Amino acid sequence: MTERPPFIDAHVHLWDLSHIRYPWLMPPFAEDGPNGSVEPIAKGYGLDDYLADARGWDVRGIVHVDAGADPADALKETDWLQATADARGMPNAIVAFAALDDPKVEALLAAHAGRRSVRGIRHIVNWHPDPVRTYTPRDVTRDEAWAAGFALLGKYGLSFDLQAYPGQFPALAPLLERHPDVPVMINHAGMMVGESGREEWRAGMRALAAIPHVAVKISGIGFAFRPWTIEQMRSYVLETIELFGTDRAMFASDFPTDKLFGGFDQHLDAYNAIVADFSDDERRALFAGNANRLYRLGLTL
Repeated sequence: MTERPPFIDAHVHLWDLSHIRYPWLMPPFAEDGPNGSVEPIAKGYGLDDYLADARGWDVRGIVHVDAGADPADALKETDWLQATADARGMPNAIVAFAALDDPKVEALLAAHAGRRSVRGIRHIVNWHPDPVRTYTPRDVTRDEAWAAGFALLGKYGLSFDLQAYPGQFPALAPLLERHPDVPVMINHAGMMVGESGREEWRAGMRALAAIPHVAVKISGIGFAFRPWTIEQMRSYVLETIELFGTDRAMFASDFPTDKLFGGFDQHLDAYNAIVADFSDDERRALFAGNANRLYRLGLTL
């Protein structure tokens, strides 16, 4: 087995279902939809649960990403996470939720930015013409209100985690280019829609990779292939790294969501094996250094 490098997990979710509402983790559960049934993970998942899953790895830090709480609980989620970080030292960064098309979004951005560990915002905007795949009834990224909300992120020193489908990327590129003060992290390697969507994925990722302040997190292979094989993962991972370079790509667990698709070691060991021939510096950047720099963690590695 290839030696496991130090790891900063660039995409983690924690939740306390008794404290905060998470509509997507509530019954009834259905097999259709982008994730399949989420019933297996519809229970509390705290920092100790994560550390137990990751116990075979030298985890130096974690980035918590908006976990789909009820929008009304967005600041409540951030405050719960900040309290955990203050008490335990993790999460080391928080990417909070805000609906960028909300005309009152600036007040929420200001409140999030006032919390010590908040580094960015995520607003899931996956739109797809297939009703089974879409997360939203329409593509809100085409709206002027959404563009106006995005433009406010730089004012508060916030990055943006982009979870969208590749077909949306070319139209998003001009907006992202206009705001070089807003670092963008693509989620889940661009969420390719199966092998049939490879060319659309490639075109969309190429459009965003041309923008210097856009980076990518490699996780969520099960969104594209369920079940997945390391052969499928290898070409997907290597092409993503080829497009963005070893200085703008990060490996992440996406736990516990990726538990729906396989175990922690199953995912991370596959990534590690795929880049086994990379230099030591490149591997350390992909597993920890880039996340440390891009999310401004300030950790010593």
